[in-house]
Amino acid sequence: MFGIIRPCRHRLPGGLGEQWLAHLCGLCLALRTTHGQAARLATNYDGLLISVLYEAQAQPPEAGAAPWRRTAGPCPLRGMRTASVARGEGAALAAAVSLVLASAKLRDHAVDGDGLLRRRSLAAAAGRVARGWERAGARGGAAVGFDAGLLTEAIGRQQELEAAAVPGGPLLAVTEPTETATAAAFAHTARLAGRPGNARALAEAGRYFGRLAHLLDAVEDQRQDAADGSWNPLTATGTSRAEARRLCDDAVLGVRLALAEAELRDQRLVHVLLVHELRRAVDRAFAGPGGRTCGHPATAESVPGLTDPPGLVDPPDTGRRRRGWAAGCLVWAGMFCTCQVCCREDYPDPWTGKERHGCCHYCDCCSGCDTSCCSCCSCGEDSDDGGCCDSCDCNCGCDC
Repeated sequence: MFGIIRPCRHRLPGGLGEQWLAHLCGLCLALRTTHGQAARLATNYDGLLISVLYEAQAQPPEAGAAPWRRTAGPCPLRGMRTASVARGEGAALAAAVSLVLASAKLRDHAVDGDGLLRRRSLAAAAGRVARGWERAGARGGAAVGFDAGLLTEAIGRQQELEAAAVPGGPLLAVTEPTETATAAAFAHTARLAGRPGNARALAEAGRYFGRLAHLLDAVEDQRQDAADGSWNPLTATGTSRAEARRLCDDAVLGVRLALAEAELRDQRLVHVLLVHELRRAVDRAFAGPGGRTCGHPATAESVPGLTDPPGLVDPPDTGRRRRGWAAGCLVWAGMFCTCQVCCREDYPDPWTGKERHGCCHYCDCCSGCDTSCCSCCSCGEDSDDGGCCDSCDCNCGCDC
């Protein structure tokens, strides 16, 4: 499960938590229904934004039409409970986009030889899976009128741009393919929902969101990439973490301003995810490994390691032995069946032994959850939040 938008339940009041889960499970089931069980591996937290944006713009189904929700059966990741999940064109578009972008991510890892994909046989198998997902994503996109070729064409430029990156070169030249792909996906939600007038504003929001997703991934991976000798855009272009932080903060603002221009039928969940949670994602990334942050955007002076020089490395290796692929899978299965992967705050990675966070704890929760968690509790033009709650009357999670 990958993605930068990972809200905690206490910040999704008034039924927003159930809506968020409905879109997440709807994406997972749309991937299974349309593309098979293995495609559910492409489920991600950011892909559900496509479904959320569609539903925020579309008119509710008329009497007799297929409803937006259906009841799904028990699932281990929901504690074997049933749930109301999203269905329809929004979920289908989210599934198609997620498959194409996941195929690109998988192919990129295979080319770089990351982790287990250093083995040629596994890299070749990953390449075949990626190609299958790309074709399936194209079919799914065509079913809802979306040309997935816009995504594959943009992503196809990525390796060429990475090869051309040099110290002092423009970092945003490297993020351009992700920006273009995300802009196309966001804009199509407007056309699919019958709101073509929103396409320009949502394309702009998607462009900034794609930039953020690329930059935050680079920030979070920079130390590990340096230790592994892997390519990283920040290191390749010699971009400081302070400059990366500035670009991220600008992108958060760009998303908010773009959304303000869009006409949304119900903006509550969109506002929480793409304004408040996006800012928290930036804070979390710059807080360092395992960091949990709350409140307002951090400054350069308050974020540990923000001024660290290029070439960051992890602490010395402790001599842990890596498990083989099969042994790691067996250990993971045992940990999953005993709920350690979901319910433990920290657990050892079955293959590397490194500390991981359980799915249910993979967020930036505040202990005790008082009102200081919410950066929108003091709305107004003079607040640190910049008055961003003016458009939602503080119905976006300030009552935690």
